[in-house]
Amino acid sequence: MDEITSEEIAVNYAAMVTVANRINKIVAGTSMADSTAEEKQESIDTCVGHLQLMVGKSYWTTEDMEPISAAIASGLAY
Repeated sequence: MDEITSEEIAVNYAAMVTVANRINKIVAGTSMADSTAEEKQESIDTCVGHLQLMVGKSYWTTEDMEPISAAIASGLAY
């Protein structure tokens, strides 16, 4: 596996926060308001799957995974 730089880790974490925010907004009803329940569920499922994959990466250092884990739990409960 290629080495990952601290900058790449920061970019990946920022992307995870964006995905977590998307889950949170869909669950709260502030995003995808005009979408069907199925479309919302598909988006949440995709986002949760991505976050679960990313959380499992071995390169994380001091990043706060609590908001990511909370979004995963919220998405799974949706």
